[in-house]
Amino acid sequence: MSYIDDLLVAYAKFVGIAWPQNLAPPQRVWMAVYPAEHERRLRLHLPAFQAATNERHHPWALIDITTTFERWMADHEYREEYFANPELLETALPAFFDQLVTDVRAQLSDHDAPDGVVALLGGGALFGLGGAVKVSALINAVSDAVAGRLLVFFPGEHEGSNYRLLDARDGWNYQAVPITPNRSSR
Repeated sequence: MSYIDDLLVAYAKFVGIAWPQNLAPPQRVWMAVYPAEHERRLRLHLPAFQAATNERHHPWALIDITTTFERWMADHEYREEYFANPELLETALPAFFDQLVTDVRAQLSDHDAPDGVVALLGGGALFGLGGAVKVSALINAVSDAVAGRLLVFFPGEHEGSNYRLLDARDGWNYQAVPITPNRSSR
């Protein structure tokens, strides 16, 4: 079995465990951690993650932020200036991040079932944008809007309560619940 197959097995067991309802918002976030080189295989298996969720009688929704930055940039009035002088983009990144948070929160509000799973895919696309545009900042900004559970597909590493996206030098300490093939219980 591949790493993603094993991750799916761990997730299927995990999503079937009874869910406490009195958790703080960061504790309603699940991080499905996998090595970045398995991204395409993970995307191929998304229907199986949905099926595992639905088999345990939980609604499923997917938020894919993979192309959010590209779409934002394509619509930006100063895109040509940013392409000519990419260093100028740094001043616009807070506006992009604010729009990303607004979009994700809106999608979360569309899926407000307390027993539902909303999966967040594409966090790796934020890597390298710099500034405050980070997966950690996004999760912090939206976790209070999660009614059920937010399943973050996380291409990186997990050790203790530290998460590192795409082998970044620095990681962040977070209260999210990790799901890995080797550790699938709370």
